[in-house]
Amino acid sequence: QVRLVESGGGLAQPGGSLRLSCAASGRLLSIYAGGWYRQSPGKQRELVASITSGGTTNYGDSAKGRFTISRDNAENTVSLQMNNLKPEDTAVYYCKYSGMGPKRGDDYWGQGTQVTVSS
Repeated sequence: QVRLVESGGGLAQPGGSLRLSCAASGRLLSIYAGGWYRQSPGKQRELVASITSGGTTNYGDSAKGRFTISRDNAENTVSLQMNNLKPEDTAVYYCKYSGMGPKRGDDYWGQGTQVTVSS
């Protein structure tokens, strides 16, 4: 059984930083890609950042230059370092693991963690 649990969300001031972490309760194979998505009321869920099993990263335009995604396969975690936060970053952030290769189509989502950026 695999369950993803996000942590690190909360309240930050504009220009501040937060670090989100997503821990898998079970051991995931290294062939799973990790990612962070976010969604605010009335808006579609959007990609923030993703990272492949090989460490290749991809960022949404709003995250480039400010956010950094990383993974620790030994610890079964994927993290998102968010710097220079802006009010428009306010959203519920979800982590996701996506199967690759023989596990393609096997996806897992976290429950979401609230990030609020306000002065």
